[in-house]
This record gives sequence, C-alpha cells and structure tokens, in this order.
Amino acid sequence: MLSLDLIQTVAFAGVVLFGGYGIRRAVPVLGRYNIPAPVIGGLLVATVLSFAASRNVTLVAFDTTLQAPLMVAFFTSVGFGASFGLLRVGGPLVLLFFGIATLTAVFQNVVGGLLAMALGQPALMGVLAGSVTMMGGPATALAFAPQFAAAGVPGAATVGLAAAMAGIVAGGLIGGPVATWLIGRGRLARPKAVPVHIPIATAQSIVEDRMPVVPAQTPQGEDREAYAILKTLVVMLVAMWIGGLISAWINRALAGAGMALPAYIGAMLAAAAIRNLDDLTRIIGIPQQIVDDLGNVALSLFLVLALMTLRLYEIVHVALPLMVILTVQVACVAGLAAWVVFRTMGRDYEGAVIASGYCGFALGTTANAMANMEALAERYGAAPRAFLVVPMVGAFFIDFTNALVITGFLNFLR
Repeated sequence: MLSLDLIQTVAFAGVVLFGGYGIRRAVPVLGRYNIPAPVIGGLLVATVLSFAASRNVTLVAFDTTLQAPLMVAFFTSVGFGASFGLLRVGGPLVLLFFGIATLTAVFQNVVGGLLAMALGQPALMGVLAGSVTMMGGPATALAFAPQFAAAGVPGAATVGLAAAMAGIVAGGLIGGPVATWLIGRGRLARPKAVPVHIPIATAQSIVEDRMPVVPAQTPQGEDREAYAILKTLVVMLVAMWIGGLISAWINRALAGAGMALPAYIGAMLAAAAIRNLDDLTRIIGIPQQIVDDLGNVALSLFLVLALMTLRLYEIVHVALPLMVILTVQVACVAGLAAWVVFRTMGRDYEGAVIASGYCGFALGTTANAMANMEALAERYGAAPRAFLVVPMVGAFFIDFTNALVITGFLNFLR
C-alpha cells in the first residue's frame, strides 16, 4: 500500500485534476455537458480504488486533512458574493427570480423526501437527491455528505455524487428543448438567417463586473497583483476564522435540540457580513474577482480530494429508488420552468431564455445555465435581461439560501 502524507496527497490531487482537464479536452461530450474536470479526474481514481477495495485490496492511503479547510474556503468565497448592492443593481426581477429559486429548493426537498419514504428509503436520502444535488451540484453534495451519513443515509457521498452528475446531464439536455418549445409555441422570436456566435462571459465574470470596485492602495515598493491576492487571502482567512467561532457558538446553542450546522455556514455568514460592510465603508476594497479565483482553486482541489476516496459500489443498494426520484425531479424542474418561471419572467423571448437557464442551475451547475442560454442567444438573438438575472441568482445568491434550506431539512428530519 502507498501511503501519502498531506503534501503528497494534495500534489497527487493536483495531478489528477489536470488529468481531468486533459480527458475533457480529449472527449468533447464531457465538455459539452459541462462535466467538471475535478469530477472526471476524481471519479477515475475512485473507480480504480473502489474496484481494488471490492477485492479487499487497499492501493493508496490519503491524508485528507486539507479537504475540510478547502471546502470552507470555497463556500467562504460564495459568501463574499452575497452583496445586497447586487440585488439593487439587478432590480425587482432578480429578487423575484431569487425567490422562485429558493422556493424551488424547498420544493425539491419535499418531493425527494416524500418519494424516498414511498420507496422505502430514509426521507433524508430524498433530500440528498433534492436541492442538495439538484440545486447545489457536486460541491454541495460532497460538503453535506458527512452530515447526511451521520443522520443515517448510507453511502451519502456516493449517492450525492451520482445524483449531482445525473442532474448536470439532465440540465444540459432539457434546458434548450423547453425554451425552444416556449419560443415556438408563442412565436416569440424567429431564427436568424445566418447563425452568429455571441461570446458569453462566465456567470461569475458577469456578476463581478457589477460589483463595486475600489482602487487598489498598494504600499510603495510592493507588487500590486501580489498585494491584492495577499490582502484577499487574509480577508478570506479572517472570515473563516470568525465563521468557525460563529458555527461553534450556534452549534452549542442547538446541541440541546439535537441540531447542528455544517462547518461552512458560519464562514458564509461572516463573509457576507464583511462584504456588505465593505460595500458601505470601502475600507478594505475586496476584489470579488480574486475572491472567486481563490474560491475556484479551493473548490477544484476539494472536489478531487473528496472524490478520490469515494466507495462507488455503495450506490448499488439505492440505484432504482434514486433513478425514480431523479426522474421526477427532472420532470418537476421542466414543468416549473415552462409554467412558473416563463410566466413570471415576462412570457416573452427573454423569459424563455431565463427558463432555459433555470433548468441548467436548478439541476446542477450555473455553467449549464450559461451554456443553455448561449445556445439560444446564438440561434435567436441577444437576451441581455436573461444574462443579468440568471448569473446573479445561480452563481451567488442561491448557494447561500440553499445551504440554509438544506440545513433546516437535515435538522428537522434527522
């Protein structure tokens, strides 16, 4: 057996991560469905190690000490994106769409829980196949897996990953057809005579452009970029520090009721408070782009570390119930997109584009949402309102409220 220490484990995870990028380039269908590179690489290692483990052979022992800090760092970066000023920039439509997305998270958990009980499974297994994985994606699934496992859901990490992957694929498959049906039925737009490529930025970059920018104050003799990264990293670490104290205090208060918060909730709350205080005072001047970059690095390494240690054979015992729950979840999102989101967002062409984006992130990732909307924009024309509303909610705000919704269901049903 090969035993890797902390540094060796993270280095190995980095190699696996870039292996995932290489595989995604070599297999275009993986990129087309926005399967994350960390998931590709991590699953490949997990498959090999799980096969060996099923033969009672342990090939590698990892030191995953940094897995939890990296997870908290990523969700701290999400907290820094929860700026009330952004909601004002987006206007009433963003608030309305945010409300719909949050209610969708509640609905997904209710549907998942009821179906799981009807199929003879723990209600929390249905919640795990609800907003944890549908609205949250792989990162949220793996972050909450230990709490679900402790509450009695066997193989929670493996089940969560399987559900998240199915959701990502489904979100990429149904978003375009739903919107195309809405556009065709209402004759909302005509296809262009000559398709024109419309370059679309990532969801995070669209939101970053609307965040308040404070000119960097760099001490004399210091490199400006290095100083900005250092300042941002320290602010994130302080938020994680304060967040740890908040989580510990809340968990002590909830201990008597048998309830608990995941470790990263306090860090998200602390980061959101620091972000909005800085928006008002401009004392720190937090650059959201660097926050997102650091958060993405932490997320990639966290995903690989978490995935490499999965026991994939654990999903066998719930494969059929999980397929039933996921099928219903996909049908519900398609129905909500067509009959609620489209109608609420204006019943026009842009409402249809927003509906396609909703399908993307309500079943997995904001990358899917952006891909769905980009494909429609290239075929039918620009949709500036859609590319304002969906990124703000899908890339930042829904992660915040979804974590609170999941925590509520987890503590209520445990």
